[in-house]
Amino acid sequence: MANEKLIQKHMDALGISREEAIQLIADDVAIDKGAKLFALTPEQEKEAKKARQAERKQTVYNFDTSKRKRAENPTKRQLIENFKELLESMGCSDIDVVNVEREIVFHLDDTKFKIVLSAPRS
Repeated sequence: MANEKLIQKHMDALGISREEAIQLIADDVAIDKGAKLFALTPEQEKEAKKARQAERKQTVYNFDTSKRKRAENPTKRQLIENFKELLESMGCSDIDVVNVEREIVFHLDDTKFKIVLSAPRS
């Protein structure tokens, strides 16, 4: 049924006979499967290949690993160390310093806590 609609569509749009529309559909199927129905001259083949190629911009990779190194902050490091000692004296368990200048995780009374230390710019 779908083929009948397609045949009628080709007949109306192109003004061709039913046999020609059926042949057109068969040729389209063959071309989709890779058949070469029409021979091209070498120049035409070159232009067809050029038309199929998409323009691509070459990817520029930046493997520069010399990123800015964050300056160490001994004050923050000391604060985290003091927090750790205070938490130990309070009886906290599973104290884990995730980042020596920023984050500490611990458990108190079966509850997990996390302290994140930041020094905002003023």
